[in-house]
Amino acid sequence: MNNSMKTPLIRLAKREGMDKRTVWAIRVGSILLALLLGALVIAISGVNPFKAYGTIITGALGKKTAIRQTVKIAVPLLGCALAIAPCFKMRFWNIGAEGQITAGAIAASYFALYWVGKVPSAVLLLIMGAAGAVAGGIWALIPAFFKARWNTNETLFTLMLNYIAMQLVSFAIVYWETPKGSNHVGLINNQTKAGWLPSIGGNGYLLPIIIVMVLMVLMYLYMNYSKQGYEIAVVGESENTARYIGINVKKVIIRTMVISGAVCGLAGFLLVSGTNHTVSANLAGGMGFTAIMVSWLAKFNPVVMTLTSFLIVFLQRGAGEIATAFRLNESVSDILTGIIIFFIIGCEFFINYRINLRSKKEAK
Repeated sequence: MNNSMKTPLIRLAKREGMDKRTVWAIRVGSILLALLLGALVIAISGVNPFKAYGTIITGALGKKTAIRQTVKIAVPLLGCALAIAPCFKMRFWNIGAEGQITAGAIAASYFALYWVGKVPSAVLLLIMGAAGAVAGGIWALIPAFFKARWNTNETLFTLMLNYIAMQLVSFAIVYWETPKGSNHVGLINNQTKAGWLPSIGGNGYLLPIIIVMVLMVLMYLYMNYSKQGYEIAVVGESENTARYIGINVKKVIIRTMVISGAVCGLAGFLLVSGTNHTVSANLAGGMGFTAIMVSWLAKFNPVVMTLTSFLIVFLQRGAGEIATAFRLNESVSDILTGIIIFFIIGCEFFINYRINLRSKKEAK
C-alpha cells in the first residue's frame, strides 16, 4: 500500500496558543462576512440592506417596549444556558432542558393555584421557587440515573422526556383551564397577583434579572473554583482519567444533572412567576435548544453567556422586525439570523483547528 493511501488528503489538527489578536480578527471577519451575505439576501428580497440593518437595531432596542421584550426573552434564556453548561462541559448531552423547565413550571403553577391565600405571598413565592427547582431536578435525575447505571443514550432519553413534560402540561390544563372549555390556563391569580414576583421601581423584570445575575455569579464560582467544578472538567476530558485519579464518575453525572435540572426548574418558575404568569405546553418555546447554542458560543463561561444570550435574542428580535417593517416573508428573518449565527459558530472551528493538506512529499 503506498503512502498516498495511508495519508489522508485533508487532516484536522488542534491549534495551540493562537494569538488573541488573530482570534478576534477571525471573529470580526466572520461577522463581516455574515453581514455581507445577509445583505445579499436582503437585497434579493427587494429591500435596502442599510435600512434593514438599521431596523434590526431599532426593532430590538429602539423603544422601551422593545427593550423590555428583549430582556423578557433573554433573562430566562440565560438562566437555561447557565443550567446546561455544566452538563455539556462534562460531555453529557442534556437535550432535555425544555422538559426540565416545563416540569418546574408545572410545580410552581400548582402551588400558585392551590396554595394562594393559605400562606403569605412571600412564603408562596419561596415555595413556588423551591417546588420548581425540585421538580426540574427530579426530571433531570431520571436520565442521569439510567446513564450512570446502564449507560443509556442521554440525548434520546432527555429528548423524549421533553415530550412527556409537554403532555403533562396538557393533562394539567384540563383541570386548570380558565374559563372552562378554553383549553388554556390564562393569567394565574390575575386579580390578586399572588405568586407573581414583585415589581421593583415599577419594573416587573428587574427582580428576575437580579435572580439570574446571582445565578450567573454562583455558577461561575461553582464551575471554576470548586472541587465539583474541577471534577466536571476532568470527567469531560476523559472518564478513564477521572476514574484513575479516584473520581466517582457515576456520582458526578447524577449530581451535575440534578443541579442542572434544578436551575432549569428555577427558570420555569421565573417564566410562571416573573414574565408569562401562566403555563402552557409551549411555555419554553424552544428555549432549551437555543440555550445550547448560547452555552456553546460562550465556551461554557457563565459570564460570557450573558453577552451571547442577549446577542442571540437581539438578532432574533431584530430580524423578526425586518419581516414586519418591510412586509417580507418571515422565513427571511430566520434565514438572516441563521446566516449570522452560522458564521459566528463556524469561525470557532478555524480558531480551534487547523486544516492540513497532504504535501507532495507525503503523496510520493
